[in-house]
Amino acid sequence: MRQMMRRVAGAAAGLLAMVLLAPVAAGADTEVAAAGGTGPHPAGYETVAALPGHTVYRPDTLPAGEKLPVVAWGNGACRADGTWFENILTEFASHGFLVIANGVPGGSGRTSSDMLTEAVDWAVAADSDPDSKFRGRIDTSRIAVMGQSCGGLETMEIADDPRIDTTVMWNSGLMSRLDKRIQLPRLHAPVAYFIGGPDDIAYENAADDWDRLPAGLPAFSGNLDVGHYGTYAEPNGGEFGRVGVNWLKWQLKGDATARAEFVGPDCGMCSSDWDVEQKNLS
Repeated sequence: MRQMMRRVAGAAAGLLAMVLLAPVAAGADTEVAAAGGTGPHPAGYETVAALPGHTVYRPDTLPAGEKLPVVAWGNGACRADGTWFENILTEFASHGFLVIANGVPGGSGRTSSDMLTEAVDWAVAADSDPDSKFRGRIDTSRIAVMGQSCGGLETMEIADDPRIDTTVMWNSGLMSRLDKRIQLPRLHAPVAYFIGGPDDIAYENAADDWDRLPAGLPAFSGNLDVGHYGTYAEPNGGEFGRVGVNWLKWQLKGDATARAEFVGPDCGMCSSDWDVEQKNLS
């Protein structure tokens, strides 16, 4: 059944983008590059030999006495370029998260949902590996999986992984009724949709997902009229970066201030330009 689902999702993703196939680079670890972000831990990206085909975003200096929750990221167009969303992923990492993007820096080719699982598997193994610089520095009990557009479809394919604590869809929604019937009931952790308003090509699919979510599942939906490409190209990911950081802080760090952005009729986003919907949030 899972294999059939992946074939269906892969065919649907092909409607979103056409990309060239190319091998994914591997090799020795690289140094953290382009430290930045607005958080307390200036961050950048590197490649890690033990995790070929991915780009790892992390604080330039791993914070003492603080473990980093894990964020696995799938790119739009299922494109294997780990720096395509560099601004927003660096922003996440600067707030004390270990972010693992599908694809190598500047890469090409196509990704798959298996790569998100590989990212999570690697993070869990690295935390206990005596030869890893990340040993004892990763919070493997707090894991988010998210993706933009086609990367969101990849995210939904693995959303039943019991290790996942939140699933986030960026400008994305399931495209076929078969996927919705099979994948949405498997959601077990809080889910958020951040969509670009009615002009976003994912708007209708995301709205339909919202109506079909399992009863009782904590869920948040925010629409901002910026279209399918969001604010990712803006410094630090713009408004999408801001709300993404707050969602991660709430879901993976229990931050009460961040929670206030999403919960209740007087939530922070409720009085902004965002069009907000909530389900079962507490």
